Order: sequence, then C-alpha cells, then structure tokens
Amino acid sequence: MSHVREMCVIGLGLIGGSLLRAATTAGRTAWAATESTVDAEAATVDGYDAGTDVAAALHRAAQRDAIVVLAVPLTAVDDVLRQVGEHAPECLLTDVTSVKGPVLDSVRRLAPSARYVGGHPMAGTARSGWESGRSALFAGSAWVACVEEDTNLAAWAEVAELALAVGARVVPLPAAVHDEVVARISHLPHLLAAVLAGVGAQGGPLAATLAAGSFADGTRVAGTRPELVRAMTEGNREALLPILDEALGKLGAARGSLASTGGLGATISTGNQAVRTMEELRAGKRAGVRVDLAAPDARDGLCALGERGGRITAIDGTVASGEVA
Repeated sequence: MSHVREMCVIGLGLIGGSLLRAATTAGRTAWAATESTVDAEAATVDGYDAGTDVAAALHRAAQRDAIVVLAVPLTAVDDVLRQVGEHAPECLLTDVTSVKGPVLDSVRRLAPSARYVGGHPMAGTARSGWESGRSALFAGSAWVACVEEDTNLAAWAEVAELALAVGARVVPLPAAVHDEVVARISHLPHLLAAVLAGVGAQGGPLAATLAAGSFADGTRVAGTRPELVRAMTEGNREALLPILDEALGKLGAARGSLASTGGLGATISTGNQAVRTMEELRAGKRAGVRVDLAAPDARDGLCALGERGGRITAIDGTVASGEVA
C-alpha cells in the first residue's frame, strides 16, 4: 500500500485501546476519543493522542481523510454514528463490534455516505478498559472483514490491511454469515458460562472451595462486564435464538438419556470428537489462494474463501493472497 491512512478510534476499551496501541506500534498515525475520562486520561499518560471530545476527533478525521474505527459497545453505536454522519459523513469507516448485521443496518440509516466495512477481531479477554489492552492482542487472531454486495473493495482492502498490520489474519464474510457463526462459538458460550457460574454458586462456600480447572475453564467469560455480554447476545437475538434451541435440544437429549438409561456416552463422545475435529481443522495443511480484487467476481471469491474457513494473509495492490483448508 503506497499510502498508509491515518486512523481515528472512537472508544478506548480493551479492543479500541489495543488497536490504538498496535496501530501506533506499526507506524500508523492514530488518535482516539472516548466518553470515559478515566480511559482518556490513562491513554494520555501512556503517551497516546487521546481525549474525550468525540466530535473534534471525527472532525479531525474528516480533515485528514482518516479511517474511523468504532470501538464502542453495540448499544452506543447509533449515537456515535449520528456524530459520524455530522462530522465525517464520507469517511472510510469500520468497527470492531461483535455483531455485524445490526451495525450494517445502522450505518445505512445514519451514515449512508460512509465507505463502511464491518469488522470483528476474534480476540479479547474477560477484562475491559484501557488498562486491559495490549499491542499484541491481535497477533495471530482471526479478524472478520465483511463483504456485502455493495462493499467497496478498495475500502475493504484498506480495512484488511489495517488488520494485517496489527498481526491478524483476515476472514472475509457477509454480515449474516458472521452473526450465525459467532452465535455458535462466542455468544452461546457466554450464555452457557453464565448459567454454569450461577449453578455452581448455588453450592455456596463448599463449591467455591472445591471448584477447580473444569469450573474455571467453563466460566471464564462469565467474568466479562454484564453490559458488554448483554449487548452482544441481545444484539444478535435473531441468529442466537435458533442456536440456543439447538443447544437446549442437545441438553434435553442428554437429560433424557441419563434419566432413562443412566448413560451419557453419546453426548460426551460427540463432544470429545467435535473438539478433536476442530483442532484438526485448525492445525491442518492449507493451500495458497489468490483473489484478484479487480475481477468482476471478487466479492464472491472473497466470501467463498471465508466461508470455507480461509483467511487473507497479505494484500499486494489489487491481489489478496491467503490460504484455505
């Protein structure tokens, strides 16, 4: 890429703060704004360009033709998009929100002139806030960069290059496909962790004394700030409901088997094999692939690559190179 676009991050929680750190480390000029005085002051003390005036940050982004990254909870997206529409209406815009369909709808409604590419880095911890961030958070992680029928592929390439610059691997997907998959591997686990934590806590002091690795592994994400978990799960309601029904069906089958025959072999064996299969898929050999972003079928090619679990690892001009199983 001949020109490295400057970057404006709105929100300085775990993901936004980590992105500001990582992009700055990679040599990109970047600044940020957040409504959290605590996070803004902490970032400033650490030597970063940060403040609490979102409108001013967006106005600067418009003047500098910077890429704007929304790193706020889903519940705050509409308010920020109204400011984007007012202060930087034609900016290159992306986000790091864990639900993509609702954000896409909001962008089309509130900032329709923005060159928008939905994004979601599959990285994070149960902690939040500026102090929890780190520049290496995205290293080796998957970063979804959404491709819709009307996506500007030049804009998509710039968002993908930002993700690559901070160490991630880019997975191109339509928003609807992203939302269904994350309902399975992120949002359902958050709900199950919450239920498991609640059931365990009913055991009182003795349960707390005896709880060990299996309980800690199963409940880790239950320590995430409740408002963040509510935003992602409730925001992905349409995709999450059928996945939750699927999980309840499997739990019901396990309960029925335990009650009738005393056995849980089918449930446990299926789960064990599923974990092994996913590990094999992650560790399996991958073939190289190239997508010409200037080709008429480039969007279809990118989506097909992503839906097969493929990822983009480099972009050179109009050629995106990657790998797929």
